[in-house]
Amino acid sequence: MVNRLSASEASFYRLENTTTPMYVQSLFILRNPRGGLGYDKVLETIEQRLPQIPRYRQTIHEVTLGLARPVWVDDHEFDITYHVRHLAVPSPGSDRQLHELIARLGQQPLDRARPLWAVYLIEGLADNRIAVYLKSHQALVNGMAAPAMGHVLVDRTQRPPPFDEDIWVPRDEPGAVELVLGALGDWVAAPRTQLQAVGATVGGPVAWAGRKTFDALRAVVRGAAPQSPLNTQVSQNRLFTVARGSLEDYRKVRARYECAINDVVLAVITGALRNWLLARGEPVGPTRTVRALAPLSVYPDHAIDSAGQPIGSVTPFLVDLPVGEPNPVVRLSQIAYATESHPTSTGLVDARTILTVAGFAPPTLHAMGVRVATAYAGFSGRVFNLLITNAPGSQRQLYVCGAKLLETYSVPPLLPNKALAIGVTSYNGKLYFGVNADRKAMSDVGMVSSLLDESLAELLEAAQ
Repeated sequence: MVNRLSASEASFYRLENTTTPMYVQSLFILRNPRGGLGYDKVLETIEQRLPQIPRYRQTIHEVTLGLARPVWVDDHEFDITYHVRHLAVPSPGSDRQLHELIARLGQQPLDRARPLWAVYLIEGLADNRIAVYLKSHQALVNGMAAPAMGHVLVDRTQRPPPFDEDIWVPRDEPGAVELVLGALGDWVAAPRTQLQAVGATVGGPVAWAGRKTFDALRAVVRGAAPQSPLNTQVSQNRLFTVARGSLEDYRKVRARYECAINDVVLAVITGALRNWLLARGEPVGPTRTVRALAPLSVYPDHAIDSAGQPIGSVTPFLVDLPVGEPNPVVRLSQIAYATESHPTSTGLVDARTILTVAGFAPPTLHAMGVRVATAYAGFSGRVFNLLITNAPGSQRQLYVCGAKLLETYSVPPLLPNKALAIGVTSYNGKLYFGVNADRKAMSDVGMVSSLLDESLAELLEAAQ
């Protein structure tokens, strides 16, 4: 039986170009264990997890003349050593050197003749640390049913139970005639569905979103987003930087002003963007805003999978960040009001409920947020200025390949004409900001880390 890509997967596969690759990226910083974490150990661990993510041993084959969406095909020449690679940063192994390397790796295209993913073990970091960088094509990740590599690679214990032996035998590859006959059969059985599917592949994410979803998206789009230096043609080159914060600090602000941690995160980002605009000499009048697409992680009531686990989902949320407002508390109150008005606010995921999800969900939740954002980006005109994804993670110590997971960052992709994307992940008492930017449009992105710290300090001082 032919396993055809969904309309959304096919759209992501066809949508990317050299300036906007559709990749799900994560960066894990680990404590180098006694004796070191060798390449062979990483290779063995990933090989054990592949049965949980079968698409990572499949390639994508087109159907003749584009009669139907492409299909997933087992890779008969699958070689895991091609996908798992070993690098080192030069001494002294600073964070800045690591971030430069991540930016370059994120730019590099994946080989479409092979399964669309890569993992890099990166050694040479200062302070006895190592890094694991993961990159997967967005087409491989389709929610909790098809999670990201980072979702299944993280363990709750340093020595997880042994995995069953994996004896993988690739299925026979369908021939060209079989693919054509299958496509024709689909056309005969459901011509309207196939016409919509082909339209989705050609029309992009807005088309695959479906009429009901499209109408819902259009209903909440409040005209064009404000003019912003964040909206410009994106180049092929990136800059990546990070920021960190104590989750307890965000909880203090949340408790003082009776709002959600996500509201505090957005308010901190708003303050940082305000000061970034001022540093650039941009006019920041009292009514100026920056519109963010900040998809919300939710658990709909009674949504349970076959294993009894809650089914997480992501819903779109457009919010106008009040960068013109000088008072940090007023900024927070405006954002909190917008969040409370969202129809799914009662089902929002936080850092406690995420513990019920098997695996380490943030990489998959970030990917789901990017899917929502890409649908919005397909609208004509300027709908939003930047993307912010926020994924709550476990608040206990986790492990990767037996090594302590110290820090975890999302590296969100840049969408067309969006020079900045921010991914926020909570983990083990900390918040980790992954900031991805266009190198040409935001050469000063390195200041964002200190601006986020200053913005949080403003709110903490006001909360005293």
